[in-house]
Amino acid sequence: MAVKKRILHFVTPLKNVSPFDVNMAADAGFDLVVPYTDVDLKEVAGLVQDAMFSRAPEDGRHTAVLIGGREPLLALDMLETAKEAMIPPHFEISVMADPSGAFTTAAAMLAVAERYLRAKGLELAGRRVTVFGATGPVGRIAGLIAARAGAKVTLVGYDGLQRVTAAAEAFGERFGVALSAADGSDEAKKQAVVADAEVILAAGRAGVQILSAAQLAGAAALKVALDVNAVPPAGLEGVGAFDDGKPIPGTDAVGGGALAVGNVKFRTEHELLAGMTDASPRLRIGIEEAFATARRHAAG
Repeated sequence: MAVKKRILHFVTPLKNVSPFDVNMAADAGFDLVVPYTDVDLKEVAGLVQDAMFSRAPEDGRHTAVLIGGREPLLALDMLETAKEAMIPPHFEISVMADPSGAFTTAAAMLAVAERYLRAKGLELAGRRVTVFGATGPVGRIAGLIAARAGAKVTLVGYDGLQRVTAAAEAFGERFGVALSAADGSDEAKKQAVVADAEVILAAGRAGVQILSAAQLAGAAALKVALDVNAVPPAGLEGVGAFDDGKPIPGTDAVGGGALAVGNVKFRTEHELLAGMTDASPRLRIGIEEAFATARRHAAG
């Protein structure tokens, strides 16, 4: 009997799927990566069932769906819809949500932050965590993961309070966590926001400096700072892209750059995708699964 191909159906509400994730899926072992673009939530169940019913039940182990896009809440809704379309125990396939790589990137960010904190004899629970770039997908998910881990999280809006407050309220209501919002629209406001921060996570736009070295030095309680921006200038001045637990000048904190986070993110996404190429039982992968996997890779 011919060996069944490993097929990944890549679903996105956007007009294009992510080339990054296509490459990752191919390198993880999928033979075919098939894009479905401009997909509406109500279309997800039909696509999943077409992928599921077209193969014998035992071949569901080689069939998977990846949900992309940019909006985390929509991706999670699509993930739930996909789960509900399954007919266990006979007709099931694996499904993973990772919009704009936000789940695996944010998971890696928090897993690295935990490693740095533990090297100082501290835990993430109870820490004051300040997230910049918090209206973007990575920042919002990073804040959510930190809050779920017991941290006291503040999401910072670069353009004022309106959008970041809406994000904090939407995530707080959906997931039952407490997220504060703060205005970081000018330099003085950013300095005030970081005054008592113990962990700073920078997930802002590439090539934009978020905090200066002087602002970081003014964060008297700072223990850890992470920046996922790999395009100069650094999002956090003094934290280089290759830094991995390196002391930040003028502070008592250590920093991690885009490559330190990216290494954990890459290994996390690769493992999760590779697991879906031959999954028995079938996998359901969201934020919690991404964070659990990232924690293992960060600790290793």
